[in-house]
Amino acid sequence: MATFTSTVYQNEFLPDGGTDVNAIVRLGVSGAGRAGASGKAPGEIIIVDTSGSMGQVNMAAAKNAAMTAVDTIADGTFFAVVAGTHEAYLAYPMVRTGRGMVEMNPRTRAEAKQAISWFNAEGGTAIGAWLNLARALFGSMGDALGNKHALLLTDGEDRDESQADLDMAIRASMGVFQCDCRGVGTDWIVSEIRKVSSALLGTVDIIPDPSRMAAEFASIMQASASRGVTDAELRVWVPQGAQVLFVRQVSPTVDDLTARGVPVNPLTSGYPTGSWSDEERDYHVGVRLPAKALGQEQLAARVQLVVDGQPVTQGLVKATWSNDAALTTRISPEVAHYTGQTELAAAIQEGLAAKASGDEAGATTKLGRAIQLAVASGNEEATSKLKKVVDVVDAGTGTVRLKRAVDKADEMALDTASTKTTRIKG
Repeated sequence: MATFTSTVYQNEFLPDGGTDVNAIVRLGVSGAGRAGASGKAPGEIIIVDTSGSMGQVNMAAAKNAAMTAVDTIADGTFFAVVAGTHEAYLAYPMVRTGRGMVEMNPRTRAEAKQAISWFNAEGGTAIGAWLNLARALFGSMGDALGNKHALLLTDGEDRDESQADLDMAIRASMGVFQCDCRGVGTDWIVSEIRKVSSALLGTVDIIPDPSRMAAEFASIMQASASRGVTDAELRVWVPQGAQVLFVRQVSPTVDDLTARGVPVNPLTSGYPTGSWSDEERDYHVGVRLPAKALGQEQLAARVQLVVDGQPVTQGLVKATWSNDAALTTRISPEVAHYTGQTELAAAIQEGLAAKASGDEAGATTKLGRAIQLAVASGNEEATSKLKKVVDVVDAGTGTVRLKRAVDKADEMALDTASTKTTRIKG
């Protein structure tokens, strides 16, 4: 049986007239079990870009990786394989009506791998169409499935449909399934694929070397299979007259959930978190309260993790008004740390965007700030990836020079890793 925990990090003391409360709420799950622990079988869809740009090398690697993913999916899981070009094709199972997914067993595993072996690189790229088919396949299963997860591989820009079509497909898929996205090579657009993965509560990363694709696919499928707590929701209650300023996941990655809040009742909003394995996640919650008299105390927010409609753990965010400067000027180390990590992600993305547009001064400023934040917070992954894009003159002051020759894959790896955060040291 899963066990849930919560811990709140904050400085609850506000000065006279103070209104804004910030807190980091750490939520944890242990004993989550395997996907399917809810009693409903999990569902997996493998979406492989088979457009002409994949070429022989990437296509061969993708076929091998897709077969590896099929081998990794546990018996009893319902699954399907989609081939994506300027259209979306159901490669397996080969059905036209009824359920679009079949249960994994030795026979269906062998049939799926045979279908994958027939993939050819041809046609264009329309990722929204691929998502629409995946959504329809999950929908064809009715209420039979618990965890619904897709793995999407692409190698190029979404050129064969409008951005409006892609955005519409993303919105329609939100809340239906989670999707981990991977890009092979350097001809795809990180921000475009991040838009998919973020909305669908997944991850995004680059596979610069096709030979690493199979191991990456296996890892993604293993991670999906470990999520035994299905479709949990973060709920934030605030008192009458208060305002939720923002709700952000800040560990293990930065993901702003503010706009995704759905009213549960007049004082409570729910935010999607997807499925959980044995893990901890940190959330930064900002609340604005009406100022109260010195000495008064108030519950500023109640942050709950809700599973199957029932709260399983909660953290209480508090506010106390004081005229003691020693109390009100304290800064929560956790709040300060994750505020910096959020700024780091933005600085990397904005710096790379400035560099791509030819704004070298803006890129130098933003990436200099990024190296300053990365080194100060001990984010070794970000520091290492930044050093492949800039020469560091003085990390303490954020003084850098743009490298003249940068491998595009290194820039994309920095971009995809920009939202990954590190825990506070100590």
